[in-house]
Amino acid sequence: MIYLIGCLIILMFGVVVLFGAPYLPTMRTQQDEALDLLGLKPGQILLELGSGDGRLMRRAASMGIRCIGYELNPILVIVSRLVCWRYRKLVDIRLANFWTVELPKVDGVYVFLLDRYMNKLDKKIAQDLAPTKLVSFAFKVPNRRIDNQVGGLYLYKYKANKS
Repeated sequence: MIYLIGCLIILMFGVVVLFGAPYLPTMRTQQDEALDLLGLKPGQILLELGSGDGRLMRRAASMGIRCIGYELNPILVIVSRLVCWRYRKLVDIRLANFWTVELPKVDGVYVFLLDRYMNKLDKKIAQDLAPTKLVSFAFKVPNRRIDNQVGGLYLYKYKANKS
């Protein structure tokens, strides 16, 4: 039984790599730098794609920023709902694959995705979320101008689509 539980846990943490990136908690310094780059004000909306344990959303919510997080790992969804409980009126954590759902319009996006997914992310944001701002941790969006950079965080500004 313990073996089965262990295998399920490994599977839940491992399968997400097929859709974006492994779980890697965002440290406090990176949270603050990412939120500074995004420049969101109280009442604005942050979208975190692959929201993990909810650290960034909890920090943003403490500043009055509304947050929506998408996470594939059910264990991390439970953890993030628990750590964000105090801010439950500002934080919405969804167990879903963000590639397959219609994303809501937001003021800023934070993501940690592996390099091989950055082109796909760029197209999705440009098509579905513009105008908005994106902060990517560690990986750059190919063929898109970086608007600002702090350490390993990259800010991109997406303009409204012309119809």
